[in-house]
Amino acid sequence: MSLRRAAVLDLASAAYEVDAEVKRGILKKVDGRWTVADQEMSKWLDRFEGHEVVVIVASMSDEKPIEPRICTRCGYEFVGVECPRCRAARIRLRGQ
Repeated sequence: MSLRRAAVLDLASAAYEVDAEVKRGILKKVDGRWTVADQEMSKWLDRFEGHEVVVIVASMSDEKPIEPRICTRCGYEFVGVECPRCRAARIRLRGQ
């Protein structure tokens, strides 16, 4: 699995952790309507009418390189959404 694909899946996982709605699948235009995983997006988005939202769309097939980041807490260089060392320490300290 490419690093970009893994980072996109990490981002989707982070969205799930805050009970956000996430759709995964091939984006298609069918009869002038956008669908993902054979679900019409306008119907899906109708549930959020009147709410302030953030919509995340990221191609998992794009092979752009991802630049490593430096964790501001521990100084570890990593690729992804969050530092894996700090995440592991946080989970360990919470007793999970």
